[in-house]
Amino acid sequence: MPLIDVSGLERTFVVRRRAGFVRRTRSEVRAVHDLTFSVETGEMVGYIGPNGAGKSTTIKMLTGILVPTAGSLRVAGLDPSRQRTQLAQRIGVVFGQRTTLWWDLPLRDSFELLRKIYRIPDARYRENLDRFVELLDLGDQLDTPVRQLSLGQRMRGDITAALLHDPEILYLDEPTIGLDVVSKGRLREFLRALNAERSTTLLLTTHDLQDIEALCDRVIVIDHGTSVYDGSLGGLHAQGGSSRTLVVDLVDEGPPIDVPGAWVRKVEGPRQWLSFPTEASAAPVVAAVAAAYDVADLSIQEPDIEDVIRDLYSRGA
Repeated sequence: MPLIDVSGLERTFVVRRRAGFVRRTRSEVRAVHDLTFSVETGEMVGYIGPNGAGKSTTIKMLTGILVPTAGSLRVAGLDPSRQRTQLAQRIGVVFGQRTTLWWDLPLRDSFELLRKIYRIPDARYRENLDRFVELLDLGDQLDTPVRQLSLGQRMRGDITAALLHDPEILYLDEPTIGLDVVSKGRLREFLRALNAERSTTLLLTTHDLQDIEALCDRVIVIDHGTSVYDGSLGGLHAQGGSSRTLVVDLVDEGPPIDVPGAWVRKVEGPRQWLSFPTEASAAPVVAAVAAAYDVADLSIQEPDIEDVIRDLYSRGA
């Protein structure tokens, strides 16, 4: 049985709007519609979509915060809304724009409170805390009140708090929002190590597609509350019709390069841009160019995932 099993999931909200001095109208907004997917133990899955697509609503149903309107949902063999207490021991959640830490307490005290809430054995708590503090570079911030931490430090504290009880599943909702490049890199390295060492399952929602490319082998794209793509990053590029680019610097200017399997997209003096299918190997194209032309330099540019996602949304709309 998959660790996360979602089938035909629906969630609607009732919205009341003013239609006069005392009159109100009532309408239903469908946030999630006929959503079906499953996640196996140890997978790192990117869950992406535009604002209002239903990502956060899905996470809230997976954690038991919201009750589905229809469909079936099991997480670690449990019904999230009916067995929320049992499920809380097996999941960790980080919402990038909210914190689970106590604002005026030192970071260390927040961790101690969570130890008591989750009833974590002392030895296990000390081992986890020491490990995460080292990996996330939080040693100098343990005695600092949460309100005095930078956004990056607070985010690393939130992730530590979510993992102290050894959850099987980690939900991350915009975990790198507002972080600088260094903090993002450190966080990505930590998550990769966590997955490799403990097989922690990761479901990541984010607008930073570099997070997805750095961490996830599988992507679920959601739009208007339903899945429009579920598969590998490579498959997403193929579906979007994207291409890779070979940038060729010739020794001298010349006519457009003509080699099998590629086509010239742009020419500027001795530099030419050749496109070829994403799923194709670059080796034959590079070899053909090098054999037939005087080449000064070569480089390969990978397709921009943001363009692929944008094209997928526009075709869906």
